[in-house]
Amino acid sequence: MRAEMDLEQELIDYKLDETFSYELYRKLIDELLLNNRTTGPNQSENYIHYTKMGQQRMKRLDKTVKLLEESTKAVNAIEKDQIWLVLTEAWCGDAGQNIPVIHKMASLNPKVELHLHLRDEQLEIMDQFLTNGGRSIPKLIILDKETLEVLGTWGPRPQELQDMVLQHKANPTMTGEEFAIATQKWYNEDKGESVQREIVELL
Repeated sequence: MRAEMDLEQELIDYKLDETFSYELYRKLIDELLLNNRTTGPNQSENYIHYTKMGQQRMKRLDKTVKLLEESTKAVNAIEKDQIWLVLTEAWCGDAGQNIPVIHKMASLNPKVELHLHLRDEQLEIMDQFLTNGGRSIPKLIILDKETLEVLGTWGPRPQELQDMVLQHKANPTMTGEEFAIATQKWYNEDKGESVQREIVELL
């Protein structure tokens, strides 16, 4: 186990210089979309469509997300420098819904640095933080900045929604399109509160 932790920290230390700030990540997506492209190797029309939807959601959430009092208290109470490393891709629907919330939380405290990695360019790191054996994103990895010790991980989506996804995969009762609509409805009603509460539990 110790050797595995050393490997995680070594990989992350090596790759940190290749990360994006939230602002640069958003700018990258804008520039890619101008050329009808997205991140990652899959440049299909569907993935570009998902990227456009995700960018629209992030713009909206940047303006509308409200932080809970418990989130504000927990993040402001962080005394040791941390890195919040997020593995993501522009086409990922859950990333578009959750990363603006994570960014707003991280922005509360100068001791928290938010770094974003593109998953498909950093599979060595991704494969250290699989979800049920899969490369699910977004994946938040909270690190002690000095030691790069992994303090906690979160992702790819709030637990209640994750349970819905697993149930749908095991026993689908609606089409993929219908489930996508149900997922969007869940996010709209939740307003970013579940991801906040679950990250607070890690702090």
